[in-house]
Amino acid sequence: MPIVDPRTGAPLTSSESQSSQGESIDPSRYIVDVDMSNFQQVVLEGSLEIPVVLDCWAPWCEPCKNLMPILEKLAMEYAGAFVLAKLNIEDNQQIAAQLGIRSVPDVKLIMQGQLYDQFQGALPESQIREWLAKYLEAPADASASPEEQAEAALAAGDAATARAIYQELIQAYPDYPDYQIGLASALVGEGQGDQAREILDNLPPEHRDGAKARGVRARIEFGEEAPSREELAALEGRDDSEARFKRALRQVADGDYENGLEGLLALLKQDRGYGDDIARKTLLRVFDALGADHPLTVAYRRKLFALLY
Repeated sequence: MPIVDPRTGAPLTSSESQSSQGESIDPSRYIVDVDMSNFQQVVLEGSLEIPVVLDCWAPWCEPCKNLMPILEKLAMEYAGAFVLAKLNIEDNQQIAAQLGIRSVPDVKLIMQGQLYDQFQGALPESQIREWLAKYLEAPADASASPEEQAEAALAAGDAATARAIYQELIQAYPDYPDYQIGLASALVGEGQGDQAREILDNLPPEHRDGAKARGVRARIEFGEEAPSREELAALEGRDDSEARFKRALRQVADGDYENGLEGLLALLKQDRGYGDDIARKTLLRVFDALGADHPLTVAYRRKLFALLY
């Protein structure tokens, strides 16, 4: 697994990274408790060969208890591409003072005997993976993070599983707004729009009015505006603009975004004046719900532009 020196772009040598794929590695070689007796050897000298992630923690620190299992999991997953060194600052106050530790958790990346990067606080797994990815190539067989599992569940229509994952994440990271928004999204998938709206309303203003929250609100509104199954059945056999619009709106509300977008675009081509240009306005709302970087947003925004201009 290549280990890149971000200052030079050159690969760093590592006896672990050069080991054969079939070689079994003892976890104690890359998850180590450090103190005065081995700090110099493991962290300072060791980082000349292999990057060291130094986790400074304390027994009384609740966020530390959430963070450590994630770091240990990643150390196992990276299988020797870095060493996780765990420093109990209560038992090693001299080292903590020398490092300038003021609060925990405090995580530092040591490479070539130097501090390359650091973060404070218990970050979610997805952010820690992004942090590591700036310096180390992720394993090809990396397991999905809880966030990725929740997103996959939502994409597969399994809102209940996504809800359960987000609820666990919120327990561990109660102050992380993205998990609150994820839970709201899962609740929308379960048809619990009122509960989802309540969660969004209680977010800090900068997140309550942000793109992610607006997208979930749009989905709630689509669900409220879309025709019921009975109303949809009554449209059977009709191909007028009203029927086409309502079918597309129902598809969007059900999460069938591609067919819904296609229906709205077709209606726009055929009858742009219908409902005071409502097909175009609804397309823009769906883009907002999906987010600017979503592949469907990118593709259908281009189609809309080509149609209009």
